[in-house]
Amino acid sequence: MQLLRDHRPGGPLRVLSQADWIAGRLAGRFDASDESNALKLGYDPVARRWPAWLAGLELPPDALPRVHPVGTAVGGVTAAAARATGLPAGCRVATGATDAVAGFLAAGAAHPGEAVTSLGTTLALKLLSPVPVFAAEHGVYSHRLGEHFLAGGASNCGAGILARFFTPAALERLTPRLEPERDTGLGYYPLPCPGERFPRSDPALAPRLEPRPDDDARFLQGLLEGIAAVEAEGYRRLAELGAPPVGRVRTVGGGAGNPAWTRIRARYLGVPVAPAEETDAAVGAAYLARAAL
Repeated sequence: MQLLRDHRPGGPLRVLSQADWIAGRLAGRFDASDESNALKLGYDPVARRWPAWLAGLELPPDALPRVHPVGTAVGGVTAAAARATGLPAGCRVATGATDAVAGFLAAGAAHPGEAVTSLGTTLALKLLSPVPVFAAEHGVYSHRLGEHFLAGGASNCGAGILARFFTPAALERLTPRLEPERDTGLGYYPLPCPGERFPRSDPALAPRLEPRPDDDARFLQGLLEGIAAVEAEGYRRLAELGAPPVGRVRTVGGGAGNPAWTRIRARYLGVPVAPAEETDAAVGAAYLARAAL
C-alpha cells in the first residue's frame, strides 16, 4: 500500500474492482461497488461492511466505495459515456457480480439447497445457503447473494484429467460403452498432480489412478466415477460446515453434455442432476440488470 501511495498519479485514490471501474466510467462516479466483487477486496459479506483492519492501511476516507447488494441501481449513463459507447444517456447502471456468481444465476438455481457444479478443467461447486459458510482449512468461503449466500469450493480434480488419457474422438467412441448404473469399484482420486484444496486440504495428497484396467471404457468410467465421488464429498463437506444438504444440482462446463457422466453423478450424489438453464454468465448479469429495474 505504501508503494501505491508513493507512485499513484494525481487525484483521489480509489480502491475498485474492474467491474466498479467500468460502472464508474459509465455513470461518472467511482463510489459504488457490489457485495460480490467487493469480497475480493476484503469486504465482510456477513457484517456487510468494510472490516476494521483496513484502517491499518491508512487509506483516505473516501478511497473505499460504498458497497451495495448485487443488482442495485447506482446511476445512469452520462452523456459523455453515451457518445463513447452508443448506449442511451440516462440508461440505468446497476451493480453486478463476479463471473462465477453471475454464472450461478444464469444456471437457474434459486432456492436454498440448490447447487451448480462446474465441470471444467477443475471441479467447482456452489451451493445456495441461508447461512454463510467459511472454512479456510477446507478452501470454503461464501459470496453474499441478497439475503442468502453462495457457499463453495473448488477441487483440483476435474475434466482436465480426461485429456491426459483420451482424445475427444476416443471419448466420443468410448462413452456409449459406459455402464453408468454399475460401479467399477476402481476407487480413483483423479488429481492431475499431487495436492488438493477442497474438499480435502492436503498439499501432498497424491493422485490415485491405479490399477488401470485393460478395457479403456472401464478406465474412463473409473475416472468419471472418481470425479463424481469428489463432487459428492464436496457437497457433504459443505453440509458438515453448516450449509443445507444439496437437493438438486445443475451443471455447467464441458462435462455437462455427457449423459452417461450425468447418470453416474446422480448416482453418487443421490439427488437430481440437470443441465443449466443457461451457461453464459452474461445471462446472469442480465438478470441482475432486470432486478435493478
